[in-house]
Amino acid sequence: MSDKNTFVLVTGATGAIGPRVVHALHQSGFQVRSFSVDAPALDVFPPNVEVVIGDVTDKEAVEVAMRGVDSVVHMAALLHIVNPPPELHEKYERINVGGTATVVNATISAGVNRLVLFSTIAVYGQGDGQVLSEQSPTKPVSFYAQTKLAAEAMVLNARCADGQSLGTVLRLGAVYGSRIKGNYERLTRALAGNMRNLGGNLGTQHNFRRNLCCVPRFPFIPLGDGLNRRTLVYDKDVGRAAVLAVSHPAAVGRIFNVTDGAFHTLNEIIESICSALGRKPPRLSLPSGIIRSVAGAIEEGYQIFGSSSPVTSEMVDKYTEDIAVSGSLIQKELGFEPQYDLLTGWHETIGEMRHMGHLL
Repeated sequence: MSDKNTFVLVTGATGAIGPRVVHALHQSGFQVRSFSVDAPALDVFPPNVEVVIGDVTDKEAVEVAMRGVDSVVHMAALLHIVNPPPELHEKYERINVGGTATVVNATISAGVNRLVLFSTIAVYGQGDGQVLSEQSPTKPVSFYAQTKLAAEAMVLNARCADGQSLGTVLRLGAVYGSRIKGNYERLTRALAGNMRNLGGNLGTQHNFRRNLCCVPRFPFIPLGDGLNRRTLVYDKDVGRAAVLAVSHPAAVGRIFNVTDGAFHTLNEIIESICSALGRKPPRLSLPSGIIRSVAGAIEEGYQIFGSSSPVTSEMVDKYTEDIAVSGSLIQKELGFEPQYDLLTGWHETIGEMRHMGHLL
């Protein structure tokens, strides 16, 4: 796949997806240098991966890490949080936008040939029942998605010394795997009956799940009819897509959605997770309209006292949203072939989580 002398810098390499990407690049013959604010756990990377500790907002640190590099995979970012408090907005801007600007400038100065940005299908906003593609207009709703769209523009506008494009954007579907965080981690633990292991530091989304649908020691009860569609991709397939984005000549200057090639209803996702857990899926569900009204009333009550509600109608909307995004372009243009369907991916995910002691 690659010249063994080709050096790839991976930012955010110790994050949820980072190790999978590092392994995929290493297995394809690339030399890899990781760059992250945290030191990697023991044996998380393959042998011979060069580890550099630093922050993407630190110009000097990024420039040092960029020396001798041929390509960059930029993953470092502050991840999505539903309804982030205003004080986090500056952090989103500083890391997702400012950090990307620092990486882009260092990439150009160092004469790097390829810069791959990990973005998100959240930049499309609401699906409104349509199947979205790379040609669909972007209407980011969340502050996170807005910052990722701004980062995309910087990467796609980046040019080599000869004026040629050097950027590629991968818009990832919802990524799952044994290191997952956020909504799908909570859903998995709720279905496994492990909500008590999550602790009390998960913010409003945890409170929402705890209060409305997965109280510890009680069965998980989904919201709505579960027919809303989701677009997912297994983390190992993300690593495979990253290799193509770094190495394929047709990837330059392009945007590609990265998915498992299918759309899945929330019911299908829950059934796949339960199958992997060896449990029966929930039979009951709570009507989303009623729960949304209750959440709105609770939210208004908290606002009267100047406090943030642990339950909001926005959280209900997030749980029941319908988002179907096509991943056919990267399959056609770069030859990307997802290796994991929903059931296979979740069985491997649950097996690895149990092996690591992340599930009871």
